[in-house]
Amino acid sequence: MSDHITRINPATLHATPGYHHITIVEAGRTAHLAGQCPLDLAGNLVGPGDILAQTDQVAANALTALAAVNARPEQVVRAVIYVVTTEPGILREVSTRLRNSSLAPAFGAASTLLGVAQLGYPGQLVEIDLSAALHE
Repeated sequence: MSDHITRINPATLHATPGYHHITIVEAGRTAHLAGQCPLDLAGNLVGPGDILAQTDQVAANALTALAAVNARPEQVVRAVIYVVTTEPGILREVSTRLRNSSLAPAFGAASTLLGVAQLGYPGQLVEIDLSAALHE
């Protein structure tokens, strides 16, 4: 599948800390995952007040969702990470945690990291939205 995915960083744009400005998928099917939340199988919030525990849970849930469509993190072509914060240090902490997780290859694609005011579940601090190119 990697021969169908091209990642580009134009020399005329700023250098990135690991992601690519552009991800091109030549052709084929894609999977668009719903935002993965820090919920366990029973729908309970994991790690109330603990942003790193929630980050670990959303990464685990994202890996589970990718596996359900026979996709790997390397097949992710777009990632958006939402973090409830206005602090750049917290954004970096979440980004670092994700880049050191099993989901890390997903963040080499075109990706965005956002600080937001609120997410959908009470106490939720992190959410990840992914799209992946699937094998034919």
